[in-house]
Amino acid sequence: MFTALSRQPCEQTGFRVLYKMPTIVTFIFLLLSIAVIVTITLVQWKQKEIISPGVKYGIVLDAGSSRTTVYVYEWPAEKENNTGVVSQTFKCNVKGPGISSYGSNPQEIATPINDCINKVKEKIPFHLHGSTPVYLGATAGMRLLRLQNESAASEVLESIQNYFTSQPFEFRGAQIITGQEEGVYGWITANYLKGNFLERSILSAWVHPHGAETTGALDLGGASTQISFIPEETTETFNSTLQVQLYGYPYNVYTHSFQCYGRDEAEKKMLASILQKSRDKARIENPCYPQSYKTVLTMKHLYGSLCTAHLRPESYNLSHSINVIGTGNPAVCREAVSLLFDFTSCRDREDCSFNGIYQPKIKGNFVAFSGYYYTVNALNLTGQFSLADFNSSMWTFCSQSWNQLPFMLPKFDETYARSYCFSANYIYHLLIHGYKFNAENWPLIHFQKEVGNSSIAWSLGYMLSLTNMIPAESNRIWFPMNPSLFAGLLLFFTAVALLCLIFLVYSCVVSRMQKNSCHVEHVFAE
Repeated sequence: MFTALSRQPCEQTGFRVLYKMPTIVTFIFLLLSIAVIVTITLVQWKQKEIISPGVKYGIVLDAGSSRTTVYVYEWPAEKENNTGVVSQTFKCNVKGPGISSYGSNPQEIATPINDCINKVKEKIPFHLHGSTPVYLGATAGMRLLRLQNESAASEVLESIQNYFTSQPFEFRGAQIITGQEEGVYGWITANYLKGNFLERSILSAWVHPHGAETTGALDLGGASTQISFIPEETTETFNSTLQVQLYGYPYNVYTHSFQCYGRDEAEKKMLASILQKSRDKARIENPCYPQSYKTVLTMKHLYGSLCTAHLRPESYNLSHSINVIGTGNPAVCREAVSLLFDFTSCRDREDCSFNGIYQPKIKGNFVAFSGYYYTVNALNLTGQFSLADFNSSMWTFCSQSWNQLPFMLPKFDETYARSYCFSANYIYHLLIHGYKFNAENWPLIHFQKEVGNSSIAWSLGYMLSLTNMIPAESNRIWFPMNPSLFAGLLLFFTAVALLCLIFLVYSCVVSRMQKNSCHVEHVFAE
């Protein structure tokens, strides 16, 4: 009886077969789950693609004293050493005078600017309009207006602010930059375009040029002029030197801006000085205007600026007309222009330019742009040339009569054409007697308008500096499977695998226990 009962559990062969079937199925599910987990993980990570964040755009309005220029810049969203690799993609000259001329009617600024902004909208992809920053930097013209009438200057900037609130771009504000900022931004532009900050390596990567020398910058605007360079030593006071950080490298730049020494304001000062010495207040002779040239200027044109305030007569009528006759006398013109500078205040000091302003000794190559370039271009000069060639071309040009100039100039515009002789003489005194260039180092000055497709102007340096405040975007990763779906599948099959594993362990334990039980019964049975 005992023997029969003890054999019964161990002889249930059919039961053991049925018990092994779920174990086999579970094992198959475990293997399939592991296979699925490995497969989707490999596919997800091996087939992923790194997508570049693309490009970013920036808009800068260079609000100069004589006109406003709109520049569109672009740069890769991933930046090089925290500074964007920026290039100019579009340029538009706003019709009409500079924004400082709208002091009495600021509401009219929007119309001419709008023409250029509409063109800009076509150059920047529509979906990037909202993330494209717009900056307006105003220079010497607005600096003068703010000194003369602060409320008028504020109204001009406010009018621009109001205009951009209705535009799709991200307006970052309109500001009047300082003369030092204008100078150092021009220096940054010149050196960036010359490749002194970055260059392509053999592997097409951006690298810092080994032992690269920087280039000095000479900028001649309508209301101010700037000189910027890295001197041999930078031990002078901090107010004449600015430190900038670009592409991971620091630079100590000497820069100075001479307010009221831009080409337009300097010419007004000379005309006002001639009128002051003239007995006839209705007619003056200008030795810098071409022979036989005649024009009529108003008192407002001469004395409407703070730059000529010290020359104003005690009483005058702003609408009073002055007949100006050109005499085209190069020698007298040069003498008249020299009186615009105070060279005696430096008392033969080597570290002084004019008007008692500190300047270290000039060093290295320079690029001269803006008014410098347009003037030498009118003299049929370009790039680099000797001082003797400059003087010879200037003397020839200043000896011409008015009716000969249309045949000599590449582009004829009366306002500029009549003043090129003055501008050439002004540049001579500024560079030779002011900044202390001479016949030996004059050829180191490169008179240039642009490099490649990018204009040499402070606005590009401005944009380069501002990109330090625009965060870089990291590369985006594209996966073949939606991350949420991938996580869900991974979690599901991991759970299935764990359950299968638990069941198999349980089955193994139960089977082993059953075998041990049968073995014991078999022993007792014997």
